[in-house]
Amino acid sequence: MFQVRSYMLDVSRDKIPTMATLKKIVDLLARFKYNQFQLYVEHAFAYSAHKKVWEKASPLTAQEMRQLDCYCRMHDIEFVPNQNSFGHLERWLVKPEYNHLAAMPKGGARTPWGTVKKFPTTLDPKNPECLTFLAGLYDELLPNFTSDLFNVGCDETFEIKDPEEYLGFVLKVFDLVRARGKRPMFWGDIVLKHPELVARLPKDAIALDWGYEGNHPFMKEAEQFAKAGLEFYVCPGTSAWNSLCGRVENMRENMAAAEAGGRAFGAKGFLVTDWGDGGHWQPLAASLPGLVLGGWTAESGATATRMNLEETLDAIMGVPLGGVLLKLGTLYLRGGALRANASELFRILAEDRGYSRHPGLTDAVLAEISSVADACRHEATKYCGLAYPNVWAEEIAYMASLVEAACHRRDAGRLKHLREEHEHVWKLRNREGGLADSLAKLPRF
Repeated sequence: MFQVRSYMLDVSRDKIPTMATLKKIVDLLARFKYNQFQLYVEHAFAYSAHKKVWEKASPLTAQEMRQLDCYCRMHDIEFVPNQNSFGHLERWLVKPEYNHLAAMPKGGARTPWGTVKKFPTTLDPKNPECLTFLAGLYDELLPNFTSDLFNVGCDETFEIKDPEEYLGFVLKVFDLVRARGKRPMFWGDIVLKHPELVARLPKDAIALDWGYEGNHPFMKEAEQFAKAGLEFYVCPGTSAWNSLCGRVENMRENMAAAEAGGRAFGAKGFLVTDWGDGGHWQPLAASLPGLVLGGWTAESGATATRMNLEETLDAIMGVPLGGVLLKLGTLYLRGGALRANASELFRILAEDRGYSRHPGLTDAVLAEISSVADACRHEATKYCGLAYPNVWAEEIAYMASLVEAACHRRDAGRLKHLREEHEHVWKLRNREGGLADSLAKLPRF
């Protein structure tokens, strides 16, 4: 068993759940023995002096954060504040009021995957105003939490090429955190690329070792943090984002790799991440298998694989759709079209006209996938539209529609219906802010 069993939900990629949904998630976390919860924030908190950044997002307020903190404590769960504090600040830095804080104000940073960031994403570590800016955010956010931890992020700082420059700024951010009575947590991806930095990290910082593929080298990375005497968590993911309906087998392998590496080198925590990249099209149902298996794995280790996931999903949802949900979550395997951090089906739907279909996804394979998705949607709709409609069933039917739309990319009628269904399902659990941005990422009919 890991001492800390944590779940982190992305609320900054368009989708911010209602308070009722967030409390439902906390109920699920308590049921599966989690004891820590985080909400990943870039711009999704209603900072009083920064309305232009969040005004269209339906952000979480200070009062709501305090309510969630109280609700979590009632369930013996620590609610940890989270605010990315170096990279991933595009929604801030594109605004004229904040652009001068950017390391590359005009954008153009190259990523490790060969893409180029159109807009600025990272603070300029040489600009002292950046620390003043962060201090103001912290002074408003942190008093709403009773936890003594604070996740400052600091991952994927693509614009910063000098490791010394990166470390110097992060250490100053840690000082801001300590000055406010909190202990810093941070994503470990950048320092792992520069192993000479790991030993220089302060011993009160908690490193978060993340990786989302089944073969991620948690064993190697965990050893580096352990040798440096740092407290660390291993951080797999639900594999729901960029997938339409999940990547269930990748999720299983990813959880197992994280558990093995964390157990071998004494990780204090096991943090399940649930991201919303690409418009956060996937509903909560897509994340549910990862939430459940992550809790089991953090609590029971390798023996979690012997538990009956399908029956547990049925019990949670109140309808016998666990098998349907898991079947949808394996469709990404068809045709051998595998890629990192996404399903090929997602890419078909998400990419512009220049998308080149994987050769394994022949017309025959797409027809087969569509047929399976259609059967899954038919099964789910048996539990939709009743006097007391089942939201899980509506989400599963929508996931099947996403897959069918990907298989029939040029079908205007399907795309029109998909956009209508997307809006309907979104509003069942989530705030309206961010919906327009998410819809804009779906193809038009």
